[in-house]
Amino acid sequence: MLRDTCLLFHHHLRITLRQKVSLIFGVIQPLLFLVLFGPIFATIGTWETLVPGLIVQLGLMSTGMAGFGVVFEKRSGVLERMRVTPASRLALLLGRVLNNAVTLILQTVLLVAVGYAFGLRAPAAGVLAGLVLVIVLGLSLAALSYAIALTLDDQLFAPVMSTVVVPLVLLSGAFLPMSMAPGWLDALSHLSPFRYVLEALRELFAGRYTTGTVGLGVAVTVVFALVSITIGTRVFNRENA
Repeated sequence: MLRDTCLLFHHHLRITLRQKVSLIFGVIQPLLFLVLFGPIFATIGTWETLVPGLIVQLGLMSTGMAGFGVVFEKRSGVLERMRVTPASRLALLLGRVLNNAVTLILQTVLLVAVGYAFGLRAPAAGVLAGLVLVIVLGLSLAALSYAIALTLDDQLFAPVMSTVVVPLVLLSGAFLPMSMAPGWLDALSHLSPFRYVLEALRELFAGRYTTGTVGLGVAVTVVFALVSITIGTRVFNRENA
């Protein structure tokens, strides 16, 4: 299975790297928020608060929409052809998911680099620890996105995911900490795992590594990853049996 996963990962990664324009366009929206909204936000907050929020937004918009690839492959018959290959079904999923995680990391590094140019002063150790968290988040979101894409009708994936992703971004506190929100909205945001991931990222970017917020964020991220990858694997096995 490991060999199959590596082969499929390299295959998908080569395709992704050939489409450099797509990599840039995937990070355009967070970059626009950084450039156009960041200087305004910096008058009431810090770049160490905003940039992690934009990273979570990027993760939800990038790997959260990864299922589009499977939708196209279903329509073109690529998945049908893969069913007859000897590759394990888990490898078929992991090859894609790992590629999505690498794509997210490349986009995140670009976003952070631009953030430093504008005034971000997060310590290197905090940024590296945050990137590890982002990798796990990317793996989780991509696996869940593929599961949803294989479960929903082809025509429903885009409107459903677009409708779901925007509230998740807002409830995570990507643009403003949810502690500033009304009580009912703050309480509602606690139902989203992305709030805990984001709060942990903000702590790491502020140079605080051993707080309860970081521990809770890591725990929620790990649990979310286990659940998402389990769901993705089961759906992928069923649909490609």
